[in-house]
Amino acid sequence: MNFLPPSYIPCEACRGKRFNPQTLAVQYNGKSIGDLLELTIEEAAEFFSSQPRIHKALELLVQTGLGYLQLGQPSPTLSGGEAQRLKLVSELKTGVARGITDRLRKNITPKSTLYLLEEPTIGLHMADVELLIEVLHRLVDEGNTVIVIEHNLDVIAEADYVLDIGPEAGEAGGEVVVAGPPEEIAQHQDSRTAPVSPENASGRKGSAWGRSGVGLTA
Repeated sequence: MNFLPPSYIPCEACRGKRFNPQTLAVQYNGKSIGDLLELTIEEAAEFFSSQPRIHKALELLVQTGLGYLQLGQPSPTLSGGEAQRLKLVSELKTGVARGITDRLRKNITPKSTLYLLEEPTIGLHMADVELLIEVLHRLVDEGNTVIVIEHNLDVIAEADYVLDIGPEAGEAGGEVVVAGPPEEIAQHQDSRTAPVSPENASGRKGSAWGRSGVGLTA
């Protein structure tokens, strides 16, 4: 029966709220825990704007393009790209704070982390891709290294170093066609990524080609 799509039936006792009546009777600003779980992350960020600790985490999720997800959305329904971005937000929230603490209290340089992501832009609107790129830059600015397996030209344009693997897919690929900064890749005749340029990759002037620490495999 694995070929059939998932089917969900609301619970007759709680009507899909997941909690008993006693718990649902407790409300915060007119909403129960069941109501809150039905909010999107973007709606929840606005709802908890007066609660800095909660708002900060939710705002990071919005900034990575996950504002459309429901707070109570089951994790098995998330795509691979969504799950990776959730992990990024977790790292930003804990890792950045840890780095600041190490610098201020211990007077030491925090250890850097290597992040390996596989096509995190899948399913993202172009505007959300921009948000994701900013998050990747924040990780790099903290002294970390980011390696991304990606086909999105906007992301490739932001790389410091590109490995163009090909020249084709499947058995006709698997070889390093060219490697180097995006400016060199754009001049290579055999590269499938050659059409990329600062002007046409992101559609805006002043694209940050060569932000330190961001490596991409196309």
